[in-house]
Amino acid sequence: MAVTEAGCDLTYCKMRGIVAVLTAFIKERKMGLNDFIQKLVSTPHICQHVEVNNFLKIDENQNEEDEDGGPMCLNPRSSLAEDFQTKPCDFDYLKIIGKGSFGKVLLARHKETAKYYAVKVLQKKIILKKKEQKHIMAERSVLMKNIKHPFLVGLHYCFQTADKLYFVLDYVNGGELFYHLQRERIFLEPRARFYAAEIASALGYLHSLHIVYRDLKPENILLDSQGHIVLTDFGLCKEGLEPNGTTTTFCGTPEYLAPEVLQKQAYDRTVDWWCLGSVLYEMLYGLPPFYSRNTAEMYNNILHKAPVLKPNVSNAGRELLEGLLQKDCTKRLGARDDFLELKYHSFFSPINWDDLMARKITPPFIPSVSGPTDLRHFDPEFTHLPVSSSLCSDTVMVTSSLKEAAGAFPGFSYGPPEEHSFM
Repeated sequence: MAVTEAGCDLTYCKMRGIVAVLTAFIKERKMGLNDFIQKLVSTPHICQHVEVNNFLKIDENQNEEDEDGGPMCLNPRSSLAEDFQTKPCDFDYLKIIGKGSFGKVLLARHKETAKYYAVKVLQKKIILKKKEQKHIMAERSVLMKNIKHPFLVGLHYCFQTADKLYFVLDYVNGGELFYHLQRERIFLEPRARFYAAEIASALGYLHSLHIVYRDLKPENILLDSQGHIVLTDFGLCKEGLEPNGTTTTFCGTPEYLAPEVLQKQAYDRTVDWWCLGSVLYEMLYGLPPFYSRNTAEMYNNILHKAPVLKPNVSNAGRELLEGLLQKDCTKRLGARDDFLELKYHSFFSPINWDDLMARKITPPFIPSVSGPTDLRHFDPEFTHLPVSSSLCSDTVMVTSSLKEAAGAFPGFSYGPPEEHSFM
């Protein structure tokens, strides 16, 4: 009996030793895995691989509710796959420069580098309530693909806390095209041509990635401080649409809806060329082509009326508008060869496309801005609002109603490789 007890004691001691060794091994491996995951998520093209993407979406479920079932305090970077250096308190939030359905856009200065960024801060609860998670994740995905195009806003980082999502974007302070159009009523044809060319090249690039933008309007087109176009807000983009592919989701902005979208028919990438025609028409004539204060009348105009093309626009300009605003999408300009059909249209003959892409063409209008904190081209309705102190918080008290929001966006965070951080 004594021998048996001694044997049990010996076995127990051995087991404790084995457990201690295993624990140390697992801890070391976990640290190594964390480094590995950080490298994975810092390489966008690898993240697109199905198996890698599935791996990164593993839910760690590290945050447990308190024993009494009460509220708990969540760390914003609780998931291993989301453990990035960047966090809300890395920035000073200076001014609100925009506001939307899900949150705000703020001018922020990175504390370490003193560089300025536009930080889009979205409320998870509102996104979940409106069931818009797919659109937000699509926006993140598209932003990660477009960072190399001169006329698309660039993404530097995105990260999350338990209750908010943060996009750290290029800061563009020349104002919305909508703002300048309201002030000047119309643009002269050379200026409208320049903007239309830069927009068309951006849309053509998205189409080459099998992305349809779907929400082109003057409010989503910004001017940078040099006067070049910057296309923003990719929340309504449709990814994975092949050249002959179609989709059916009803979305967009009423004044710019294509007839096929309005009729809830299957549509393709030519909806973007319709929207470009609508924006170009507005630049040249001061209003969208089928505008009416009565929405039903406006929809009827889109479906049945021809656009009114007054003679203050060149023949080439009117011909381009007729091609883009063709109600039959199979006959619309761009239906056959997409961007190439626009590129070689006579309206754009004054444009050297290589110089345009290299940003070598001097913009026809340069916004007057004295520096990054000059907010004269932003709506005072936003810039006068107080900046919330809750933007810079590493933890948040989460009740049961917020637990779903806390873990609803696995794999959201993104940061470039360390050597390129905040370059």
